Amino acid sequence: MPQLFPSNPSATMVIRDVTPNIVTMSLPFARFGIWRFGGRGTLVKLSTGSLAVFSPVSLTPEVRAKVESLGGNVKYIAAPDLEHHLHIGPWKEAFPQASILAPEGLYEKRQSNKEYKDSPFEHVFKKNEPQSISEEFDAEFETEYVYGHSSRELVFLHRPSRTVIEADLLFNLPSIEQYSRTEDGNPLNSWTKMVLPMLSTKGSATAQRRFAWHVLSAKDRPAFTDSMKRIGGWDFDRLIPCHGDVIETGAKGVFENVMAWFLQDGTKHS
Repeated sequence: MPQLFPSNPSATMVIRDVTPNIVTMSLPFARFGIWRFGGRGTLVKLSTGSLAVFSPVSLTPEVRAKVESLGGNVKYIAAPDLEHHLHIGPWKEAFPQASILAPEGLYEKRQSNKEYKDSPFEHVFKKNEPQSISEEFDAEFETEYVYGHSSRELVFLHRPSRTVIEADLLFNLPSIEQYSRTEDGNPLNSWTKMVLPMLSTKGSATAQRRFAWHVLSAKDRPAFTDSMKRIGGWDFDRLIPCHGDVIETGAKGVFENVMAWFLQDGTKHS
């Protein structure tokens, strides 16, 4: 199996305070071992003091220290789609009081692999079934279950900071921050350069718009369109993707550009 993450994540992970209550944990990640997409987990401290982690990465000593500095009370572990789940087991073991949030089908996928031994997930998002997490979580987060996405994506809006947190909905390559501590510091090998136009938000982002239309939404385009319109109605300025750099400001406009065909009338224009 190709190596996805670095063997020593402590050596290459960038832990950064995006706001006083939001921390990103960014590190190299190579899809199929060749495409340098970068990986990122996000910690959010709620006003109650509870912590939520989205798309958790390796629970290194440095990550544990950051969690403790934020109070240590991890109550929510979100696996935002069928692919971003590899590290939820160690986090659940370290913080057994935490509830796991995941899309339908992930638990079954993990149990088909004897490497994973999970208890049933506490919150499973299902098509056309609204999911209430808790009073404190729902007070700060809006959640959209994009079941029309090929990987059954969960997208979160942290209302107090106007920040969207997502996994495989929108890419912002090159993954400069995520490869900044590697030996060569280069997020763009030849393989990644080949797919870069499809995963970049620069310029017209036409290639990524086509990628979203032909690939991400192919499973159920009408449902995907409905989800994009609901997300398009959110008030946000920052977007934290799992793959590529954080869009620190102006993210609403970037989202509207990439998802334009869905937001207009659900019709591909070019």
